[in-house]
Amino acid sequence: MPGQTNTDQTNTDQTDAQARFPRRFTGQTVLVTGAGTGFGAEIAVRAAQEGARVVVHYNRSRAGAGQTAKRIEQAGSQAALVQADITSWDEIRALADAAFSAFGRLDVAVNNVGDVARDQMSWRDITEESIDHVLAVDIKGTLLCTQEFGSRMVDAGGGCIINIGSTVIVRGSARAPQYAAAKYGILGITKSYAAAFAPTVRVNTFAPGFIETQSTLNRKDWKSGRAETLRSLTPLGRIPKPAEVAGTALFLATADASHMTGVYMVADGGFNMVGA
Repeated sequence: MPGQTNTDQTNTDQTDAQARFPRRFTGQTVLVTGAGTGFGAEIAVRAAQEGARVVVHYNRSRAGAGQTAKRIEQAGSQAALVQADITSWDEIRALADAAFSAFGRLDVAVNNVGDVARDQMSWRDITEESIDHVLAVDIKGTLLCTQEFGSRMVDAGGGCIINIGSTVIVRGSARAPQYAAAKYGILGITKSYAAAFAPTVRVNTFAPGFIETQSTLNRKDWKSGRAETLRSLTPLGRIPKPAEVAGTALFLATADASHMTGVYMVADGGFNMVGA
């Protein structure tokens, strides 16, 4: 609109966000690991659109994290950026310190960081280096984040942890067995800490199927027909953008999920439907 200021546009964006989304996290603080890009960024922004102040974690994606923070502020909320390598316990401790001090509390932690060995197109291409890295990020990193955030939440009197898993555990991965193994490990982490932290802190796994993040769209196999094949095998007939399932993941941190802990919740368009 001619003459409209940036402030006017920001206010309009904030009003639109408040009108479009439920306010499930008003007054709460949400931490999302790996929030500089992809699914993590969309979870962080959706949390802000629903009223949360957001701690945006990143490791190398500083520019992406800055963009996520800008989107959070455009949604009318506050963001704090924190860098950490989640394969290091010392850095996770520092991340937890920063997360709890940024806004005086931490209500929800979303452990989103994971390595899918994206450049590996076949099991024949597996390397020991890739195995070590995937297991270090997906299993060690998720375990240490759950340990550090959760123990502090227990001491603080409450909280919720969401570990981002995958439906790869249903069928396995002929492409990258180390990825399937790592995601299976997250189930053990979730169930163990759900029992350890109960009844004060709930711990659950959210398992999306394939998501059309930019990194997925850039994959060689995705460009050469795999996307069409997967859509044809999915009952709902589409592969979602990350924003479409960000709110689904956050459901596990809402009051409506208050009697859910240690669960594995799937959102994959029916691709991996199994019998009772």
